[in-house]
Amino acid sequence: MERSETWREEFEKLREILLDCQLTEELKWGVPCYTYNNSNVVLMHGFKEYCALLFFKGALMADPEGILVIQTENVQATRQIRFTNVREIVKLTRAIKSYVYEAIEVEKAGFRVEYKKTEEFNMPEEFQQLLDKKPALKKAFEALTPGRQRGYLLYFSAAKQSKTRIARIEKYMPYILEGKGLND
Repeated sequence: MERSETWREEFEKLREILLDCQLTEELKWGVPCYTYNNSNVVLMHGFKEYCALLFFKGALMADPEGILVIQTENVQATRQIRFTNVREIVKLTRAIKSYVYEAIEVEKAGFRVEYKKTEEFNMPEEFQQLLDKKPALKKAFEALTPGRQRGYLLYFSAAKQSKTRIARIEKYMPYILEGKGLND
């Protein structure tokens, strides 16, 4: 946080609130992460236009204040509370603590987010055709972890034009054949 050029004041206030909720502070993925009994509960992160608290199992939480945000349409478990200045944080301190305590209760109860199965994700037609034509590619894709499969499907499907989807598929075919994920 000391090295943060933006959101420093906001991070300091959020940190004060989170530590007051009896969470353990750790550094994970290069950002402050707060845990309960070694389980991730919430982390702080900053973006260009806002900073946020990210609740790992936010999809399981009630949202009485209507302040939880889904980052993108493909996010299944996490939810954010976003802030653009420290005044918002001060104003929402009571609500933030309430959400943190609920997140801790979700963790204590052992609740799990039900993730969509890989088969439920959109399979681009261009990729399906290649899988049908190339048994080695199909076998390699099916051998990938579900998370890696979903990563590829989301990335391939995100392209609006067929030629872009084909280019992406061709670029990553060697990675799939090597058993690697999109970001390996």
